[in-house]
Amino acid sequence: MNYLIVGLGNVGDEYADTRHNIGFMVLDAWAKASNAVFAPQRYAARTDIKFKGRTFILIKPSTYMNLSGKAVNYWMQAEHVATDNLLVVVDDLALPFGTLRLRKQGSDGGHNGLKHINETLGHQNYARLRMGIGKDFAKGQQIDYVLSAFDDDEQQTLTELCGRAIDVLKSFGTIGLERTMTTYNQNKIS
Repeated sequence: MNYLIVGLGNVGDEYADTRHNIGFMVLDAWAKASNAVFAPQRYAARTDIKFKGRTFILIKPSTYMNLSGKAVNYWMQAEHVATDNLLVVVDDLALPFGTLRLRKQGSDGGHNGLKHINETLGHQNYARLRMGIGKDFAKGQQIDYVLSAFDDDEQQTLTELCGRAIDVLKSFGTIGLERTMTTYNQNKIS
């Protein structure tokens, strides 16, 4: 069975280690731990990971955040992935840093990547793993904040946070969305 796991972020060195790219960071960490290598393909960098009889197709859209739906739609069609087997990893300002929230559907919450995916797919009924990045910024500084690097304290827990996110992704594909939500939505890494 195939699962499409989409990490949201922006391509380019200037965005590589920013809060907005935590979706890319999680997929990069999983690929590294699995000795998988991303290769540029249509609308995304892609790698496949086999785990417990499932194939996880990991993509990092190369369309930039605001056009993420183009890559999601293309790869869902190309790989015949059902909406139930789609999961998007996304940064979330509304959650404290270190918090993970798996949801089976929902609004874009003001996130341009999710907004474009919702518009492109014509619905918002797909799983998303919201990764809390906090909101420690002054009024009017949101863009600067999400496009800034994690601070030193956050950097120390980022590896553990990515590891926990990988566990959520594996669980999504093996025991299902509902049980994974019950298991992982209660805890915060601090």
